[in-house]
Amino acid sequence: MTSGYDALAPRVGALIRAGTVLPAHPLALDENRRLDPVRQRALTRYYLDAGAGGFAVGVHTTQFAIRGAGLYEPVLRLAAETAAEWTDRPVALVAGVTGRTAQAVAEARIARSLGYHAALLNVAAFRGASESEILAHCERVGREMPLIGFSLLPECGGFHLSHAFWRAFAALESVIAIKMAPFDRYRTLDIVRAVADAGAADRVTLYTGNDDHILLDLLAPYTVSTADGERTLRIRGGLLGHWSVWTKRAVELFEEVRAAATGDSVPTRLLAQDSVVTDCNGAVYDAHHAFRGCIPGCLEVLRRQGLLRGTWCLDPAEALSPGQLAEIDRVYADHPGANDDAFVAANLHRWLGDHGPAAVPLAA
Repeated sequence: MTSGYDALAPRVGALIRAGTVLPAHPLALDENRRLDPVRQRALTRYYLDAGAGGFAVGVHTTQFAIRGAGLYEPVLRLAAETAAEWTDRPVALVAGVTGRTAQAVAEARIARSLGYHAALLNVAAFRGASESEILAHCERVGREMPLIGFSLLPECGGFHLSHAFWRAFAALESVIAIKMAPFDRYRTLDIVRAVADAGAADRVTLYTGNDDHILLDLLAPYTVSTADGERTLRIRGGLLGHWSVWTKRAVELFEEVRAAATGDSVPTRLLAQDSVVTDCNGAVYDAHHAFRGCIPGCLEVLRRQGLLRGTWCLDPAEALSPGQLAEIDRVYADHPGANDDAFVAANLHRWLGDHGPAAVPLAA
């Protein structure tokens, strides 16, 4: 079986390699905590019309508990089918894959059968295992489909891995990208150095998952020293839970950042937007309570826009934290240009309806 970018359709491979906006796809539930397929499809349509290059399903924002609820395959299928019906442009479909090796291989096979292009590989189930055991697991799952590595902060169930691990991981031929989400400058730089040290900078695309540092991650060049001399790497795209909300604005900022990153100077206005995005993320992600309300926070924004009917999670205990609603109110008032409410309002009827995009034109 071919691996890495060779396993992808050329247009999809080019999209992921160049870097793009990949929202982490939430889960739409009704008041009985059952899947709401109408709202689930509406979310997918929203991300596509907002200009996202694809999305990731079965990840933290989708709620890991979908597996125990028997929703992993149905939710992945619904997103893939909706994307195929809604647009004919290339869309990068990323499937979250987790668990020990048998489970992860089974999930990768489901994802591949549904047309997904890459597995975002979460190794949280290997907490306490040796890094050699984790690397062997990654190599095995990579035989099923191309891999996107995942550095996940401990507050969301992950753990930190060493520079040596990331260097060995980047050397695997199945690896096409790494999502860096340690929420830690030092550990982010560890992964950048590891990719360079592996000689994989031209093959492994770096994506930010640092919701607390999105724009500066994308704007800054990273110069590192390797055995072959200095290399300058860039983080080319983002795979982010924060981009599950206000996605139209995220795409606009991403395009501005991509254009600015090619020059020798960056507008102060654009640099200042980093603190705006981080402030908004702090409220939505419930940073003051160690991110306990991060998923309900995303759902609350989507509820306000009419895309969802509530903030229900599979786990009834997973809810907004005390004071989080007031914080979301605050960032809405403080940063009115950060949201895409007008875009959603103009198109919501299309996304919730049964008609296709040709029947009702997209509103700007």
